[in-house]
Amino acid sequence: MKAYFIELFNYDRYANQLIAETIVKADNPDKPSQLMAHLLAAQQTWLNRCKGAPPVGAALWPDWQTDIFEQLIDDNHRAWINFLDYSDPDDFNKIISYKNSTGDSFENKLSDVLAHVINHGTHHRAQAGQYLKLAGVDLPNTDYIFYIRNK
Repeated sequence: MKAYFIELFNYDRYANQLIAETIVKADNPDKPSQLMAHLLAAQQTWLNRCKGAPPVGAALWPDWQTDIFEQLIDDNHRAWINFLDYSDPDDFNKIISYKNSTGDSFENKLSDVLAHVINHGTHHRAQAGQYLKLAGVDLPNTDYIFYIRNK
C-alpha cells in the first residue's frame, strides 16, 4: 500500500507542476491561482492532521502568488513522501483524529485520508483547467494513465 500511495503522490506532483506552469503562462489566472493555492494549502493541512501536528496557521484559501507554486509543490511532495517513507504497513489502517476548519471533530483511516488528498487535488486541478480552457488556454494532459505510460 505504501508504494501505491507514493506513486499517487508522485503523480500528484507531476499534475500539479503541469497545471501550475499553465496557470503562470495564462493571461488572467486569478481563479485558477486561487484553486491551486487552496489545493496546496489543503495538502499541508491534511499532512499535519496525519502527523498529529498542530494545524497549519495558513488559511485554506490563501492569497498566494503564482511565483511560489513551484516551490510549494516540491515542498509538499517532499513532505508527503517523507511521511509515507516512514509509515509502517499497519499505519494505513490507523485512525486519524482531527478537527475541520469549523472545529467539528472527525476520525478517518489514514488510507482514506490519503485517497481524499489525491482526489481533492484532481478535483481542483480540473476546476482550474476548466477556467483556463474557457479562457482559450491549451491544457496539458494530466491524466493518471498518461503519466503512468510516459514515466
